[in-house]
Amino acid sequence: MKKISFFLALLSSLFTVAQSIRVEGIVTESGKTPLEMANIMAVNQETKGVDSYAITNDKGKYALTLKANATYVLKLSYIGMQNKEITLQTKSENLTQNIAMEPGGIQLDGVEIIKEMPVSIKGDTIMYNADSFKNGTERKLEDVLKKLPGVEVNADGEVEVEGKKVSKLMVEGKDFFDGDTKLGVKNIPADAIDKIQVLRNYNENSILKGVENNQDNIAMNIKLKEGKKNFWFGDVTAAGGFQPEAKFDRYNVNPKLFYYNPKYSINVITNINNIGELPLTIQDYFKITGGFRNMMSKGGSSFNVSSNDLGLSLLRNNRAKNIDTQFGAVNFSYNPSKSWTLSGFGIYSGSKTELETQTVTTNFANNTIANTIDRTRQNSRFGLMKGSASYKPSTTLQVDYDILVKKSDQLENGNLFRNIISGSSVFDETILTNKDQQPISVNQNVALYHTPSEKHVIAFEAQHLYQNEDPFYNANLALQPFQLNGYITQNRNDYNQSRLIKTHKVDAKLDYYYMVTPKANLNLTLGNTYSKQRFNSSIFQLLDNGTQNNLTAPENNNDVSYDFNDVFLGVHYKILYKKFTFNPGVSVHYYHLNNVQLGSSFKQSFARVLPDFYAMYQIKKSETLTYTFALTNDFADVTRLAQGFIINNFASLSSGNRLLENAIAQTHSLRYFKYNMFNFENISANVSYTRRIDAIKSQTEFVGVNQISSPFNNTNFVDETLSGFGQYGRSFLKYYKAALSSSVSWSKLYNFLGGESALSRSVNQNHTVRLSTNFKNIPNLELGYTYSISEFDNPRGITKFFTDKPFARLEYFFLDGFSFVSEYEFYHYYNSDKSVDNEYDFLSASFSYQKKGSKWEYRISGTNLLNTKALNDNSFDQFRITDSQFFVQPRYVMLTLRYNL
Repeated sequence: MKKISFFLALLSSLFTVAQSIRVEGIVTESGKTPLEMANIMAVNQETKGVDSYAITNDKGKYALTLKANATYVLKLSYIGMQNKEITLQTKSENLTQNIAMEPGGIQLDGVEIIKEMPVSIKGDTIMYNADSFKNGTERKLEDVLKKLPGVEVNADGEVEVEGKKVSKLMVEGKDFFDGDTKLGVKNIPADAIDKIQVLRNYNENSILKGVENNQDNIAMNIKLKEGKKNFWFGDVTAAGGFQPEAKFDRYNVNPKLFYYNPKYSINVITNINNIGELPLTIQDYFKITGGFRNMMSKGGSSFNVSSNDLGLSLLRNNRAKNIDTQFGAVNFSYNPSKSWTLSGFGIYSGSKTELETQTVTTNFANNTIANTIDRTRQNSRFGLMKGSASYKPSTTLQVDYDILVKKSDQLENGNLFRNIISGSSVFDETILTNKDQQPISVNQNVALYHTPSEKHVIAFEAQHLYQNEDPFYNANLALQPFQLNGYITQNRNDYNQSRLIKTHKVDAKLDYYYMVTPKANLNLTLGNTYSKQRFNSSIFQLLDNGTQNNLTAPENNNDVSYDFNDVFLGVHYKILYKKFTFNPGVSVHYYHLNNVQLGSSFKQSFARVLPDFYAMYQIKKSETLTYTFALTNDFADVTRLAQGFIINNFASLSSGNRLLENAIAQTHSLRYFKYNMFNFENISANVSYTRRIDAIKSQTEFVGVNQISSPFNNTNFVDETLSGFGQYGRSFLKYYKAALSSSVSWSKLYNFLGGESALSRSVNQNHTVRLSTNFKNIPNLELGYTYSISEFDNPRGITKFFTDKPFARLEYFFLDGFSFVSEYEFYHYYNSDKSVDNEYDFLSASFSYQKKGSKWEYRISGTNLLNTKALNDNSFDQFRITDSQFFVQPRYVMLTLRYNL
């Protein structure tokens, strides 16, 4: 705790402000009507630099923080008004300066001022001048984004603006690895960035922009500096390093090349390293959508094809005992004519990973404690390819086609030692596991949008998903975990299961929009979701004599064919009334399901009416309150219906239930958002509540420390979840940025153990406060603190885990070429009674030199300088609490040489 006390003391002494005065006033049109969103910039006449800038609020008010006893020129711009300049002499006291602008300007008149303004607004576009926020230590787009008011970047490279996630990243208006922002955020060079455009209410299809609700859609476009257009640019990095008292065995080679002109663009990113730098993680691979969206979101049905990924161990914060990575990616865009746009990307990622985890699992169901040491080796290769074509011969017609292919090859070998304590009995065993899978998926989309007249819009969209998964699992252990029909007892128990799951899923819908009035439209939707899945699995054992024993009993095998069909007709009416937008709707569905297995078929056919509602109150231009409601039908896919046994792992066996019915979910969401450019304050908050009826439950039986489970529903129990999120951020006095975020989630869930219901409640909280500076010529410091609580309550008691995490980052650019950057994180992880009480921290630092105007940079850096050995994690469910410690890479030092093209 001494480290936390020191950290808080440092926090209290962070901010000092040089002598300054405040200039404020009202900007009006001809001295009458206040002008909202007028841009004001104060240029110091001695330094010729921008000392302060402001954007007027809804009452035309502005405020500038300027140096005392200095001469400034205030430059003003506003679309439709003549540009204006005012010379101002500051003194030692605050000033009031009202300004009247005159009509007559055209849009182009503001170009010069907007170019220099650190932040400006034009309609739904926020424009940031990147150089206004750089202090010289930035290397990637991520470093610049973190300094912008109203913008946040999390550890996964996801960007949020005004509390909303950025769903698309572009460079010069061209897609940059569509469907994921991380590759751009982590790789686009900071010195190539001129402007950063935030596009609110974004819809890449202009035909649908006026008829759909786009308020939560955010895109970001990077404008390059003039010297980076029509030329190859990027950098080549080569690094070598060592561990103290070890051989020279660390390396990182990372070339990046970019080319942009109005007709085409090419981006090439490569990375080969063994320092734990993962351009693409397993989680990223599954998250990359390629820009494909949930086109049936307004339909009211939820039928998602699950992933059979065998539960491969995932990295935590890209940290493992050892990681070797090979990565390559190419992205392109080409405009052969004004009507055609061709684009796409290809990504390859390969990694060899070593993981070591120590875990203590307390099982309340049978009063056992399991201590495990798990050493795992993974060899993973991932490939993604996307191709897109868009044909837009006029403003009234657009045709799109996209194809996304995902292919992976994953192999995992585990060596686990398990110690079981059950009452007075104690026993040990060594378990060997193998997981192998080569899944492939092909997703295609075709769409046509047409506006035959001003009052009519027609949109047709269709998607086809083909997915083929073939997971194979093997476990070799001393104790026989399950009694399976046909199994032969051996000295070592060698279980094997192969699976094959094939899916064809087609979504298609036809939308017709009729413009009743300029502020109201009627939307009719005819849609269909059809899915055909085939599921096969078999279990066999390898005997001590090397022969194979196939477990042919019906309960040990699966041969399932499952058809799902949903035909629906939807009606929605959208109307704008004063500051309100209402969009109520209803969809009528007819479902037909056919499940064939065990020599018979189980069919279900029924109809259902599902309403939904959307309402938005536009309090001000940048302040909204939004409410959404939806009633949805949730369906299980074939993996939950197959009644034969599935080996989840060496300690878990499950079977499906062909009689499962759909669950009904009622969801309410209320979202508040405010972005005040007057004081660069952003506030966002969201509350969501879901009530789920007939949710799929798990019936669990324990056999010693192992479990057998099966799903069922059609119960009288109701599951509920309530979650809330709030975020407050503000930039002030030009050099300071503060943020506060808080999230709380509560859930009430039922499951069943031995035929009896088990109610559990959980509450998760996460609170973060962050303060940072952004000076040009003195060191900059970011300080923050995160406090997390995980609470789990079931009939056996209440369990709580806490995490204190103060963190700091220091940046200093000095002597026109030297940069120093250091990051520190401290973790204090404990439970209520302090039976678990761990502290660990991470420190990294880098020192670099790049002479002004030179293309060469020299850097020395250190990672995990405090040589922390392991991190902690916890999880819990209705039956058990798991506390884990996983080992990370040791301390190492790198020497890096970077050449800028």
